[in-house]
Amino acid sequence: MAATADLERARPSARPGNPCFSSGPCAKRPGWALAALEGALLGRSHRASVPHARIAEVIERSKAVLGMPADWRLGVVPGSDTGAVEMVLWSVLGARGVDVLVWESFSKEWASDIASQLNLADARIREADYGRLPSLEPVDPARDAVFVWNGTTSGVRLANADFISDEREGLAICDATSAAFAMRLPWDKLDVVTWSWQKVLGGEAGHGMLALSPRAVARLESWDSGRPLPKVFRLTKGGKLIEGIFKGDTINTPSMLCVEDAIDGLRWAESIGGLDALVARSEANLAAVADWVSASGWAGFLAEDPATRSCTSICLKITVPWFASMDAAGQARAAKRLAAILEEEGVALDVASYRDAPPGLRIWGGATVETADIKALLPWLDWAFAELAVELAHEEASPAG
Repeated sequence: MAATADLERARPSARPGNPCFSSGPCAKRPGWALAALEGALLGRSHRASVPHARIAEVIERSKAVLGMPADWRLGVVPGSDTGAVEMVLWSVLGARGVDVLVWESFSKEWASDIASQLNLADARIREADYGRLPSLEPVDPARDAVFVWNGTTSGVRLANADFISDEREGLAICDATSAAFAMRLPWDKLDVVTWSWQKVLGGEAGHGMLALSPRAVARLESWDSGRPLPKVFRLTKGGKLIEGIFKGDTINTPSMLCVEDAIDGLRWAESIGGLDALVARSEANLAAVADWVSASGWAGFLAEDPATRSCTSICLKITVPWFASMDAAGQARAAKRLAAILEEEGVALDVASYRDAPPGLRIWGGATVETADIKALLPWLDWAFAELAVELAHEEASPAG
């Protein structure tokens, strides 16, 4: 192993005010406390008028903050973002051929479901390794397209949706769970958009959001896949959209505590300036990490193209030669140890890379994370890496090493 004498081992003096950099559930908004949930309508039926109005408030505030077109439907559905995506895949796919863009774990799951569970014969998969986007040659406008906007596990995002035709006949189905509220979504290029509460606005888990364009509604009402669907997947009845889902009539019982928390996050977003402010906060976090990476002697972005670097799930790789010389098991162990050192110090919690991703770190930079906390964390990354290098050097030098 290379000498470690030149690595900075002085323990930083400043600490992040909030060490929560998990990519989901994500950090609560600045200043959050349990008192924010005191108005939660606990012990009430979600179908009663006042609790129902709270659920509808989540829908309407979300549409307003995101700038969603007025003719789109938005509903609260079970199963987080995964549930929202699966509802759509099982309900609308099969009417046309489908192209699936894959560049990280979740988009790969959607491709697997489409090819192996739905058994669609006319499914084409464009796949890329972690750190890259697949070919973005225009999708055939006669075909459906399924893709994530931001690769939560790879830190690679789309820069635009130019590959989707304005004159398309197929549907553009976008999993935007780690993008919504931190990146601007081109609604005119999309037909289905999904996300969950626990990402950019720091809400609690278990609830998904499903947004449908008029074209997506038309598909649902004009085509029957013939597949038996469980109740939690059903979006139509008698060939018509179940409109109540998009007015606050949830398919199953939601947590009114989580509903109250979602409203709190949306009100905070409005108070700081809406979507523009949310995007600016996330981009500032990415910029702070980028400045540090440019001077780092050991870390780089997993995303190869700067234009595709995520401002929410910021994925880093270890670039020093001695790390590259290790076998896969050794790299995985070293990266996990690096994350563990940070957690032991209480400066960064849950920042290990995703289990299927290349070994490294994944730092959430969504809008609820303060840039001051990102900047306070960065010297700790250098310190922790120096500690890791020394530990590994001692292991290598020991008789049992």
